[in-house]
Amino acid sequence: MPVADFASRRSSREAARSAGGVTELLDLMWERTRHATAAAPASPSQLRLMYLVESEEGVRMRVVCEQLAAAPPSVSRLCDRLQAIGFLERLPCPASGREVTLRLTAAGRTHLRHIREQRETVLRRAVDAMSDTERHALAEGLAALHAQLVAADGGVPGGITAA
Repeated sequence: MPVADFASRRSSREAARSAGGVTELLDLMWERTRHATAAAPASPSQLRLMYLVESEEGVRMRVVCEQLAAAPPSVSRLCDRLQAIGFLERLPCPASGREVTLRLTAAGRTHLRHIREQRETVLRRAVDAMSDTERHALAEGLAALHAQLVAADGGVPGGITAA
């Protein structure tokens, strides 16, 4: 194996490891944010469900199960909890009386907005502390990573592609 190929693979591995470390750190930070946001915080699984419902208003429960790769009883329990805290509504499907569609309530949309605002504040502080050159490199790198992840997945389920 030529030295250049080895260096490129090593650099690629290191970049992926670094991105994974950032992801883990962000997960921990988001967990703190989630608990600070509301008296009744949604779990990570409930938030994933809320993001999917937000991206496709009136999505059928069956579709959410497929997108989350979860069994209907598990998704139903997530919906029960979100409905109990006032973040989600279940409605009869207009096309089929046997199916249920999901919709976020105003409180659910407000909850997601607050979470995003708090996350953005944390990220803005970190990015503001970077030099212009570092910010530019970060923006380019994240845009390229986003494009590759979406391409590798054939598009993110639920239309969640926030760049």
